[in-house]
Amino acid sequence: MGPVVDHEFDEEIELSSSKSNGKAGHALDFEACVSLPKEIPSSRLMKKLKISRLSSIHTVLIKAKINVLLPFGPLAILLHYTTHKHGWTFFFSLLGITPLAERLGYATEQLAFYTGPTVGGLLNATFGNATEMIISIYALNVGMIRVVQQSLLGSILSNMLLVLGCAFFTGGIAHHDKLQRFDQSAALVNSGLLLMAVMGITFPAVLHFTHTEVTFGKSELALSRFSSCIMLVAYASYLYFQLKSQPLYERVNTEQDQQIDNVDDSIDDDAPEITYREAIAWLAILTLWVSVLSGYLVDAIQGASDSWHMPVSFISVILLPIVGNAAEHASAIMFAVKNKLDITLGVAIGSSTQISMFVIPFCVVIGWMMGQPMDLNFQLFETATLFVTVLVVAFMLQEGTSNYFKGLMLVLCYLIVAASFFVHIDSKEEADD
Repeated sequence: MGPVVDHEFDEEIELSSSKSNGKAGHALDFEACVSLPKEIPSSRLMKKLKISRLSSIHTVLIKAKINVLLPFGPLAILLHYTTHKHGWTFFFSLLGITPLAERLGYATEQLAFYTGPTVGGLLNATFGNATEMIISIYALNVGMIRVVQQSLLGSILSNMLLVLGCAFFTGGIAHHDKLQRFDQSAALVNSGLLLMAVMGITFPAVLHFTHTEVTFGKSELALSRFSSCIMLVAYASYLYFQLKSQPLYERVNTEQDQQIDNVDDSIDDDAPEITYREAIAWLAILTLWVSVLSGYLVDAIQGASDSWHMPVSFISVILLPIVGNAAEHASAIMFAVKNKLDITLGVAIGSSTQISMFVIPFCVVIGWMMGQPMDLNFQLFETATLFVTVLVVAFMLQEGTSNYFKGLMLVLCYLIVAASFFVHIDSKEEADD
């Protein structure tokens, strides 16, 4: 009887391992209520649960190669309190947040297996930008409004040019022998929302620089807050439209699935590696750790700018978004290589849409509650950069096809933007000083 019991015990461990199938969403509940043979003592049950937790820790914190950067987070905190070298503190905080942003996206994807495609897509969009939101709220709380504006602007530019460009380039190289296609209607909807965001950001800047405000300094802020509320309503309407129009998107996804060459790979991708409760727990842990490191990161920005002789605008627009978009960057490239361009656009362009139509207006409203004069006046240079970027990407998407040359052009455009901000002096910061 003893060997049989051991065999059954091994099978139960297998159910709660990282290779569990979609029906194991409540594996911990199952483990708690399953009727074990009397020969198995409670100590062995506790050992089994411990093995499950260790498997989850290995999957989330050890398995991914990018996790070799995790120790840089505590090192940044140590440097903050033991030295005054803000440049190194900022650099190590940047490295420490990078794997956390990627793992945050991973935990969200795992949770999406249990919530279904509709809620899962919303979770991916929300937690995919969690790093940017946490950094922005902390910076807003300490009055660093320009860092908030520039980092969110940089996140949009990074997603639309760098992330989408790299995805198109790698996908085009991997599938050079055929034309890659994506759903043109969904891309046009996102392009329309991005143009609406550009309109909301442009008018306060034009109002300010043409000196046509009814009340100087107040009309611009009032217009920004009103426009932010309208943009939030528009984004909520977009979500309702997207979530209630599943038949259209199911048809698109069906056509896209037919283009997959390797069926076995797609089956492996659809298998969750951690349980439902473990995904929620890791989301909470990773979000908390990102929020802690974000504080040290924001505090060290000015010191890093001085020690590196680098403009704060370059750090905010270029360096910070690259870290925040680590999860989007990796997943967009992965889906492009697998010829799932609709998902790639949902990650890159969808994330840009959410930042421009939700995160930026949300920060304006939160700043309103905090008593901070956060507005939509991003200054002329930043506003012009966003406008040109949206136009370039909209033209790239209008045909509904992609290739490596389009991706290369988008990446080269991002290099021009990065060089522009490296030589750009923020006039608003100088005026505040």
